[in-house]
Amino acid sequence: MLRKLVKAVIPRKLFQVIEPTGHLLEAVLWQVVEGFPARGLKVIGVTGTNGKTTTSFMIHRMLHEAGYKVGMMTTVGYGVNGMVEPQMTHMTTMPTRPMLRRIKGMKAEGIEWLVLETTSHALAQNRVWGVPYSVGVFTNLTHEHLAYHGTFERYREAKVKLFRMVSANGHGLRAGVVNADDPSAPYFAAAVPNVVRYGLKQAQSELKAHKVKIGATGSEYEVKYDGVPLKVRVPLAGGFNVYNSLAAAGVGLVLGLKGEEVARGIAKVTAVEGRMERIEEGQDFVAMVDYAHSPDSFEKLFSELRPLVKGRIIAVFGSQGRTGDVGKRAIQGKIAGKYADLVVLTEEDDRGEDGMSILERIAEGAESSGKVRDKDLKLILDRPAAIQYAVDAARTGDMVVFLGKGHEKTIERRADGEEPWDEAGEVSKALRARLKREKARGGRRAA
Repeated sequence: MLRKLVKAVIPRKLFQVIEPTGHLLEAVLWQVVEGFPARGLKVIGVTGTNGKTTTSFMIHRMLHEAGYKVGMMTTVGYGVNGMVEPQMTHMTTMPTRPMLRRIKGMKAEGIEWLVLETTSHALAQNRVWGVPYSVGVFTNLTHEHLAYHGTFERYREAKVKLFRMVSANGHGLRAGVVNADDPSAPYFAAAVPNVVRYGLKQAQSELKAHKVKIGATGSEYEVKYDGVPLKVRVPLAGGFNVYNSLAAAGVGLVLGLKGEEVARGIAKVTAVEGRMERIEEGQDFVAMVDYAHSPDSFEKLFSELRPLVKGRIIAVFGSQGRTGDVGKRAIQGKIAGKYADLVVLTEEDDRGEDGMSILERIAEGAESSGKVRDKDLKLILDRPAAIQYAVDAARTGDMVVFLGKGHEKTIERRADGEEPWDEAGEVSKALRARLKREKARGGRRAA
């Protein structure tokens, strides 16, 4: 409440200058009060624009399967030794005191390692001050969160800060695992003494995937791990999960895990809530929930799915309200319009901004890709209604993708509050309603 009041009174640019100092003082205070609970733990920080959560899950499971006592805190959930509790807030890296209390509870359960998904906001605001990172993992960097950071360079600098913390606190490891195929890779590699690079393109990568095969339900590839050929099976859809699994393998290499331990751990991650999550109620088409909400994640997701879908792709999504990055709305629409056969626009987190005006901006982009309103472009503000419309429109062999909300347990329709939300639950509800109607008609579908 106090932060909101101060933010309302102080000019925005001045607030952005003084905010990190306030968070730093708060972090120092709570670290002292809580007794620096992360001390004695080896912390793996995962940062990047996309892929942080799935990569964190892979690292966590890999270490657990190898016999380590390991905790995890991510956007989706937190837990110890394979047990995951859902994350109920929109925030990836929590405010300092609840984060420290959660770490304290995990430490009481005997963890040795902690996988901590770490955002640019948390780094820029010093909320993770005092956390002794041993290994930093960099997934990728695209133009996102610029409404907060102002420039891409400042956004990148916030992410690199994690690797500088590793360099200062690394407990002898002081290692970074870096996506060598990303243009920003040199900035991260230069910030730590020891680097493991991974990728599909760069020859200098210590972990380079070969013979990559991508399918509708997962992928497989070969990689030379510690000088020995290793076959890796990734049971998650999307070629981008090849990169995520390579990042996890890089952590395994840093820690000295055996190749079979790495491969077994990655193969055990069969689902991550809200990340390419298939919803099954007995329908004859694919319904999938994913958290994708940026132009880059849209491009990657749709370009990966398009060759794999025999029928049509139906896309359901919106864009956040009250954000400085309004320019991405038309770009999202343009990308979806390019790949999807039917685009259904709906609310995401309007936060008090006029919902239809948000959809109009997205629609402009979709129309620039050839979509026509009330034909293959629909604007349905109420998200449950939009979900039901898309489900009812699906045919045998189609894929319906529900984007933007993913794992989130709330939706912010108003500027001053949240309402309970369950994307997967709403999709299941819509599927059951359709199947119930079909059963009542004796299995016949409406024309």
